[in-house]
Amino acid sequence: MGFINNAKANEATRAAEQAYTEGRQVLTFKIIEANSSSRHTGVMTGVGEQIEAIEAQGWTLTNMAAAESKALTGERTGLICLFRRR
Repeated sequence: MGFINNAKANEATRAAEQAYTEGRQVLTFKIIEANSSSRHTGVMTGVGEQIEAIEAQGWTLTNMAAAESKALTGERTGLICLFRRR
């Protein structure tokens, strides 16, 4: 995993830890795909790492929605992920 993906996974970990510590039951987290040329089927770079980082803090991914728009992601795929506490 590269520097940027590490930084994104670290931010996901930080946000998940904070929400868990605050006693939150739901965490909504936006993940933006690292690869800007996502027109083909394949691995969404950095996405799995961020989901794993959040789930390692006691959360379970329950819903996900994808959006692609210049305003949201700069022409990359954005995923809105809903996690619930385990």
